[in-house]
Amino acid sequence: MLGAGEPPVVTGRGRNGQWRPFRPRLFAYPGPLLALGPGGCSVRVSQVAPPITARTGTGKLGPMTSRSRLIAVAALLLCAVAAAAVYATARHKPAAGPGPGRAAAAAATAPSGRVCRSKLPSQAQDTITLIAKGGPYPYRTDGVVFENREGRLPKKANGYYHEYTVVTPGSGDRGTRRVVTGAPGEEFWTGDHYATFQQIDLAC
Repeated sequence: MLGAGEPPVVTGRGRNGQWRPFRPRLFAYPGPLLALGPGGCSVRVSQVAPPITARTGTGKLGPMTSRSRLIAVAALLLCAVAAAAVYATARHKPAAGPGPGRAAAAAATAPSGRVCRSKLPSQAQDTITLIAKGGPYPYRTDGVVFENREGRLPKKANGYYHEYTVVTPGSGDRGTRRVVTGAPGEEFWTGDHYATFQQIDLAC
């Protein structure tokens, strides 16, 4: 019998093939060898091992008791249950939703609401009429591709958007007002040189 609080000393085959005493990290019985690895549980089934011996109270080596074998098997079962619980938790972990950065990026690519055509300046309504007719336009650059570099509009392939100047009375240049078109019937108004956009509702 083992003394109170005394860890059992068992024998096992080392790397050099020799049998030697060691601390009971390996638990075996007449049958397959079961190994309990440090820091976790691992089970290895190898060749049939002889019964593990433990030092008795008299200092002699004797067969390991059935109680020790049961403790070893119970420890392995607990490790197996814990590993299964960790695996199940990892499989059912919900995917992380879009973070604040993604939400902000999505908001940046969306026009800030809609505006009725009738609410736009008269010059913008004139530009919309010219677009429907196909011209003629007051500036040679009207109808060029709008590249959407600032990402204020939804991402599309290059060449999807085109821009048209909205004349600003009293301005010596093209000013800051534009109508940008996408697919047929899809038009956007910007009065601050692409800083913000509103989608134009052509029906009102």
